[in-house]
Amino acid sequence: MPTPPPRQERGVMVWARRWTVDRIKMDVKIEASWKQHLDVEFDKPYFDGLVTRVRQEYASQTCYPPGKLIFNAFNLCPFNQVKVVIIGQDPYHEPGQAMGLSFSVPEGTAMPPSLLNIFKEIKDDLGKPMPTNGDLTRWAEQGVLLLNATLTVRAHQANSHQKLGWDTFTDAAISALSKHRRGLVYMLWGGYARSKRYLIDSQHNLVLESVHPSPLSANRGGWFGQHQFSRCNEYLTAHQQAPIDW
Repeated sequence: MPTPPPRQERGVMVWARRWTVDRIKMDVKIEASWKQHLDVEFDKPYFDGLVTRVRQEYASQTCYPPGKLIFNAFNLCPFNQVKVVIIGQDPYHEPGQAMGLSFSVPEGTAMPPSLLNIFKEIKDDLGKPMPTNGDLTRWAEQGVLLLNATLTVRAHQANSHQKLGWDTFTDAAISALSKHRRGLVYMLWGGYARSKRYLIDSQHNLVLESVHPSPLSANRGGWFGQHQFSRCNEYLTAHQQAPIDW
C-alpha cells in the first residue's frame, strides 16, 4: 500500500484521503446528513477530476466564494431539515458578494438587482417590509436550501466554472432530495433552473416555476404577482410543516 501524502489545507475545500489497496476515497468536509446521502458521489471519477480542477483554479485565479463557504448551502441546511429548494446558476462573481448561498450576499454588501426583486415580490405577496441587508442565512437556517448548480466561479467571469463538473454533483443532491424526501417546495426561477425539473418528483412535491428575478426578465412579466412565497407557505402548512419567515 502506498504511503498517503501529507494533509494539506489550501482554503479551497478541506479534504482527507482514505487510502485503500485499489483506490483513493475522498473524505469531503460537508454536513453529516448530506455526506450520508452524497458519499457515493465523492468516490466517482468525475468528482476527483472536479476537485483537481477547482484546486487549480483557486491556486491560479481569484475565485469565489471563499473556500470554506463552497458547501455553505449544505452546511447551513441539513438534508432532513430541507423544506424549500431555490436553485441558482452560479455564485456572484464580484468581490465580497458570494457566500455559498444562491442569491444571498453578506450583510453590508449592496443588494444585487435580482435579490431586490425577490424582496419586492415578498413585500407585495406577504406584506413584509424590505430587509435592510441581503444575507439569507436566516432562510437557510429555517430549511431553505439555497443551491447554486455551480458552486464556484472565477472573479468577474460569470459561468466560468460551469464546465468544471459541479452540475453532476448538484444534480445528485437534487435527485437525492427528490428520492428520499416528500412535501418539499422547489422554486425554479428562469430557464436554467427550470431545466432541473426532470430531477424532481412533482407528484409528491410542489414545483413553482417563474421567470428569473433579474430585471431583464422580471420587468417583462412573469415574476411579480406570482405569489410564490405565500403559495409555498400554504403548501408547507398543509403538509404539517412550519412556514418560512421570509
